[in-house]
Amino acid sequence: MKDKFKIAFIFFGLILGLNTVLAQNHPNLILTEKGVEAIKASLGKAPLFDKVLAETIAEVDAEMATAIEVPIPKDMSGGYTHERHKKNWFMMQKAGVLYQITDQEKYAVYIRDMLLEYAKMYPKLPIHPTDRSYSTGKIFWQCLNDANWLVYTSQAYDCIYNFLTENERKHLEKDLFRPYADFLSTGNPQFFNRIHNHSTWGNAAVGMIGLVMNDKELVERALYGLKVDVNKKNERDNDGGLIRPDGQKKAGFLAQLDDSFSPDGYFTEGPYYLRYAIFPFLQFAKSLANNRPELDILTYRDSILKKAVYALLYQTDKNGLFFPINDAQKGMSWNAREVIMAVDLAYQHYGEDPMLLSVAEKQGTVILDEAGFMVARDLAKGLAQPMRQKSIAYTDGPNGDEGGIGILRNSTAPGNELCLVMKYSAQGMGHGHFDKLSYSLYDETGEIMQDYGAARWVNIDQKGGGRYLKENNTWAKQSIAHNTLVINETSHYDGDIRIGEKHHPDLYYFHGSGPVQVVSAKSKNAYPDGELHRTMVLVKEDHFRHPILIDVFRATSAANSQYDLPVWFQGHLLRTNFAYDSELTTLNTLGDGHGYQHLWKEAVGKTENGNAYINWFSNGKFYSMMSAVDPEDELIFARLGANDPDFNLRHDPAFIIRKKDRRNAIFVSIIEPHGAYNPVAEIAEHPFTSIEKVSVLHDDAAYTVIQFNNKAGKVWTLFLANKDASKEATHTIEIKEKTYEWQGPFRLRSER
Repeated sequence: MKDKFKIAFIFFGLILGLNTVLAQNHPNLILTEKGVEAIKASLGKAPLFDKVLAETIAEVDAEMATAIEVPIPKDMSGGYTHERHKKNWFMMQKAGVLYQITDQEKYAVYIRDMLLEYAKMYPKLPIHPTDRSYSTGKIFWQCLNDANWLVYTSQAYDCIYNFLTENERKHLEKDLFRPYADFLSTGNPQFFNRIHNHSTWGNAAVGMIGLVMNDKELVERALYGLKVDVNKKNERDNDGGLIRPDGQKKAGFLAQLDDSFSPDGYFTEGPYYLRYAIFPFLQFAKSLANNRPELDILTYRDSILKKAVYALLYQTDKNGLFFPINDAQKGMSWNAREVIMAVDLAYQHYGEDPMLLSVAEKQGTVILDEAGFMVARDLAKGLAQPMRQKSIAYTDGPNGDEGGIGILRNSTAPGNELCLVMKYSAQGMGHGHFDKLSYSLYDETGEIMQDYGAARWVNIDQKGGGRYLKENNTWAKQSIAHNTLVINETSHYDGDIRIGEKHHPDLYYFHGSGPVQVVSAKSKNAYPDGELHRTMVLVKEDHFRHPILIDVFRATSAANSQYDLPVWFQGHLLRTNFAYDSELTTLNTLGDGHGYQHLWKEAVGKTENGNAYINWFSNGKFYSMMSAVDPEDELIFARLGANDPDFNLRHDPAFIIRKKDRRNAIFVSIIEPHGAYNPVAEIAEHPFTSIEKVSVLHDDAAYTVIQFNNKAGKVWTLFLANKDASKEATHTIEIKEKTYEWQGPFRLRSER
């Protein structure tokens, strides 16, 4: 009997010891026990970290002073219950971090009590009453937001795991976390088993709570997706996300890493959505690195997540605002909380790049974990170096063979940069626009030529519950909403995502260094029996105060067609060199579909002198565009806002060059920033263009030659090879009994 008691005692002791060992595994997602101890030991040595910690304590303490509120869900994005549950997930995550760093149990009690309220409510929750999504959630109107909640809340649960009693953990996992994870995955396979940013959030949510709970089934489900019919063909859902049949890495987190990015880190949905998706990508990756080191996930696919972080930072203007490619809300920048986390984590795990410190310095904050502490510590040491954004061409598609985007940056002095973004990418799934070979242009003040972005008021309940508005489809996605060519008033791919997903333009040539930089691309499928070819040249030349942009757009069609090239300039029109008739009392729309129904025709003009010139003012600076035109070309001023009964659209101005009844067309323009206005001194400096004329000397299938001159008599000639992009190829052409030779796909020569 005594021996039996001794054996039982030893066995009980082993169990206690095992429990103690297991208890040491928490926190194990973003924070780790070792990392927390290092932070505690170094508090006071990294001022920025200490500042953020103090601010977070004040924020969470103020929230804890009010009653916990877990309301029955009823609102859409921006509504009270939506925002309350959203705030709850942020507060729980922050309170978890504070519990670990400060050891104050009040934070753990706060999280526990809130989670118990959710565990009481969740089993009784029906589908969200809005029922407006392809995957309606329970706490929120869509599963995407439910997944957000679980990504953050899993971290809070991880931080207080050892504080909770065994019964409390069993209760929370049985009545809240496991059913929650099942609902997001097996309960909504159309949400979980896609290649899409939505599914990335779902995969990360299920995987992270699985790691905390030590639930291997959930982790495997997150990594590899759900099993589906292997005979089912690939198809697109209503949002454009790719539903894949079962197979190795065809769904789940690893598939997202394989199929959402090109080999150089470009995210096919665009930088705005990568900004959003980078959070679950990196948070789950870091959690896997701490728990499944054998996956070596942070170096997976040649460190694709590192490339993604840098791709994000390079796809911004001088002020850190993301280029609004595809569905994007303007104003989003690298100050977003997701990018703050991305910069900190990249610094910790990918070589402590001092350029990242300069971004963190501009962000002015860090995340409260080991990565954020390292950044704050090294900022205090003065190790930051300036972020050097550069000209770069990104590929699109998992194999890098589905077009891409080209970014050219040229400057004549620090802070005097002209930045071109030319888009020749794949469709971009459900968030893609029909804007092949479009461009946007930036200087240090922001947009000069804009991309509209998305028709959406994110999280503003008064505007469609914060969702995408119907005008996103009828306007923002349409080709005429972008700086690209439109044939016969019909959007690229006929405005059909199913067609768009099958095709993409191709890069013809990219040269991103030196005073003359070039990006050129072709699209053979935007229109049946037609081809588009655009070449854009960014030039830094001593005879111009600022860099200039040369735009050459060629188009062919099987039949006589109408060609419209809009220019969405930002600012107030000042002057033209042609006469026009303005609509003074009555406005008509430019068309009845493909976005034209949203455009008011304000004025129409023509010119006989071969050049159309517009001059405008924006953000304290003067800009001009000189275009080569024919006498029969229509020069249209239009304004957005027609057929917009709810005032959902901005009333932006546009200038459209229209060529009618021809099979082939060429558009040539030069855009020049050239002056500024001081409102205090009331002095305008260099308000007029220095360019006098631009003309097309030659254009055929093989070669295009244009010429332009400034008012001082200086002449430049640009030679373009349209069929051979080889750097080694030599070209010869005779124009007006004069022979020209050059090597490579382009050459800009000064004639005199």
